[in-house]
Amino acid sequence: MPKRLLLFVSLAALAAPAFAVDPAIKKQLEKLDPSTRLEQSCDTEAMSRINQDSTGFKPDKVIAYTFKDPIAGDNSLQAPGAVFRSKGDWYHLSYTCITGPQHINVRQLDYQIGDKVPREKWEKYYLYD
Repeated sequence: MPKRLLLFVSLAALAAPAFAVDPAIKKQLEKLDPSTRLEQSCDTEAMSRINQDSTGFKPDKVIAYTFKDPIAGDNSLQAPGAVFRSKGDWYHLSYTCITGPQHINVRQLDYQIGDKVPREKWEKYYLYD
């Protein structure tokens, strides 16, 4: 019997979203078209995870398409040319995000932080303070 219970718990954990969505954010996301919702959900989760995982960053903005267009799947987004802003500086970011079918609940997010974007390149890429 314990094996069945363990299997049940494992399957239930797979069915649940990996990261909780704030109810106010969820309400705003529901107003967006599905492709925009996918990108915004992933951007928001990336910002949250970077803030949670790192000690030196306090991101307040993520842009998925700055250096390269993101690649969207049915419930996924690859953003190899993303950036995020932290404490007034911009940093390269690459992430892969998987959501549920409504594109609200992020089920998996893998990211890698790159180098700081030099200030002299901000204007070229429409980055701002």
